[in-house]
Amino acid sequence: MSAESGIKTFRDSGGLWEEYDVMTVASIEGWYQNPQLMLRFYNERRRQLEGAEPNAGHFGLAELQKYFDVHIITQNVDNLHERAGSEHVLHLHGELTKVRGVDHPASVYDIGYKDINWGDKSEGGSQLRPHIVWFGEAVPAFDEAVEMVHNADVFAVVGTSLNVYPAAGLLDYVPSNVPIYLIDPNEVPHSKKVEFIKEKAGAGVEILKDKLFKRFNIIPQ
Repeated sequence: MSAESGIKTFRDSGGLWEEYDVMTVASIEGWYQNPQLMLRFYNERRRQLEGAEPNAGHFGLAELQKYFDVHIITQNVDNLHERAGSEHVLHLHGELTKVRGVDHPASVYDIGYKDINWGDKSEGGSQLRPHIVWFGEAVPAFDEAVEMVHNADVFAVVGTSLNVYPAAGLLDYVPSNVPIYLIDPNEVPHSKKVEFIKEKAGAGVEILKDKLFKRFNIIPQ
């Protein structure tokens, strides 16, 4: 979703995994082994995010709120959905602009685009770390996401490889009578009956909007 905003993805060619071993910067084991490296890595991501802007895909989903009750479940840790105007965003993998204490996970702070340094402490006195769900950690928001999927009348997947679990498993919770749209410029393996829109996020969301307006007989204002 955020690739067109200049936010590097992990899996695509030229993505972050080509520059870093994923286990060193996106796993709890990496944190234990070299927390200073991980702090630097996420400080860089935060600076990159500060200069990024929402793209047409983000704005398109926000616009759909005029006509539908839109709830977004995102694997992205950026804040571009919110900056585009989306009001109901659930971050499965955490938020880049927030931090929490290592020993006090409930102490979450919004730091915007500031750096976290080694020695920065939470109110409880423990080292601050990115408020990110790393490999090897539980996904606290997953049950809430499942409930949202259960209640969906339409389900759309935008710009994901469907390789990262448990997020990819949300497709299994879509009710059998609910239409599924899958937007991605690349072939994406899937086991569900989907209507595939082979476009990048911006163009794909625009096509999705047209299809939804026709399905529900909506004349956009």
